[in-house]
Amino acid sequence: MTVPATPQEPSPFVRRLRAGERLPLPADSVAAWESFPFEGELRVKPLQPPVLPEPARLGEDGPEECPTCRKPVTEALWSDDHWRLDAVGTESRLPAVVMLQPRGHHDLTDLPAERAAELGPLLQRAERAVRSLDGVARVHVNRWGDGAAHLHFWLLARPAGLMQLRGTFLPVWEELLPPLPDEERREAHRRIAAALAAEGGTAHTVP
Repeated sequence: MTVPATPQEPSPFVRRLRAGERLPLPADSVAAWESFPFEGELRVKPLQPPVLPEPARLGEDGPEECPTCRKPVTEALWSDDHWRLDAVGTESRLPAVVMLQPRGHHDLTDLPAERAAELGPLLQRAERAVRSLDGVARVHVNRWGDGAAHLHFWLLARPAGLMQLRGTFLPVWEELLPPLPDEERREAHRRIAAALAAEGGTAHTVP
């Protein structure tokens, strides 16, 4: 399937919006949700004019410029011939935050059929591995794709009992909570890698 190029001109949807105007905050907006992390008076930012064509994402020009492709697979927590699971950054404010990525330079739209067939079972394995940690109730699996052209899935562990962290805002809470002690973070990574390797692939040394 051919993926359409980024539009060069605003679509009818975008043209209906009034750049520079501040949108009203509806009474039943996300700010009223129990999981919303903030309180107090809020204002919606004014809409900015569209930027077209859109700027290139990281790795858009190919594997030579892609940070994921240039990162040695031995720096991953786990890998097999076609996939890798990486830690996200050098600290975590949840029991675990990891990222599943193909080793080949693909986005979702051009993922080869063989890799696409592996994706569902691998996401299941990765979720089970994260759920094997103590005190994890759920694993949120997120894919946005606006920052990098190399396909990546975020897996975020939601701590058991913290009902306020359920749902949409878990990535926001991850920015606000105190960081885990380094040894606790490394031990979580070791356990996740070992759980994945028990079903195939290689667990790498956790830095």
